[in-house]
Amino acid sequence: MVTRLYSHPIYLEHITPPGHPERPDRLRAIERALEEEKFSGLDRVQAPEGDPATILYAHPQSFVEKVQAAIPETGIQRIDADTTASPKSWQAAITAIGAANAAVDDVFSGRADNVFVASRPPGHHAEKTTAMGFCLFNNAAIAARHAQKAHGVERVAIVDWDVHHGNGTQDIFWDDPSVLYCSTHQMPLYPGTGAPSETGVGNIVNAALAPRTGSDLFRDAFNTRVLPAVDNFQPDLIIISAGFDAHHRDPLAEINLTEEDFDWATGQLMDRADRHAKGRLVSLLEGGYDLQGLAFSVAAHVGRLMKG
Repeated sequence: MVTRLYSHPIYLEHITPPGHPERPDRLRAIERALEEEKFSGLDRVQAPEGDPATILYAHPQSFVEKVQAAIPETGIQRIDADTTASPKSWQAAITAIGAANAAVDDVFSGRADNVFVASRPPGHHAEKTTAMGFCLFNNAAIAARHAQKAHGVERVAIVDWDVHHGNGTQDIFWDDPSVLYCSTHQMPLYPGTGAPSETGVGNIVNAALAPRTGSDLFRDAFNTRVLPAVDNFQPDLIIISAGFDAHHRDPLAEINLTEEDFDWATGQLMDRADRHAKGRLVSLLEGGYDLQGLAFSVAAHVGRLMKG
């Protein structure tokens, strides 16, 4: 069983304002957690820079140019109330896309059985034409399209367990039956989307969780909504939008999961990948803002990926 880990020092150079929750220390906490002896078998690879042309798989050229124009030469440029760019943000974002696409290539070539990408900025709030929610480009959406274009994949399932709804991913695939998007998320909460009634063309599954929901209701949502949808869809690839801000320690939400819940959910999706997709599973870091909760949760997630 080969589990590959992609990261890159450039991700630390995407600078956000002091006190911003989406900060470089998130990746430092993950790096420390994955230094433990039990992770010595991880296949650690430096993320490649992505091809900017692949951004067009999910976003129009005019939007790409708008983001490029927002990158400052010095200091920090505010894109919206929550989302900022610094001089190295373009390179960080391109390298996050490069890692996501390389991870897809890896699981189709057999270089890895599954892959975890520890990158920033995150991506799931980036809509077709809007950067928001700490996100510039939608890494998961671009990777799904890359799988279809480069590997002839017919069906991709994206499962998003970030505590915030992935409005961007939903927006991009709203009317595309070749991509299944399933999300568990707190509601009400930013960004305000993700009601169960939002179903696209039958390819969107939103399992909204009330504040203070714990393990039982999260696992029930997985067992009754997410996993049956994945089984019915029979994807050729599963992509996880792996946010860990539903952890009980996280300051931005009120869902009370533990690292054991992320271990369990990972195992369930690995089972589905084995059943439908020859084991092909790619996991992309999204949120998670308490450093200890994030570190513990990623360690549980990656540990489960390595067990096969």
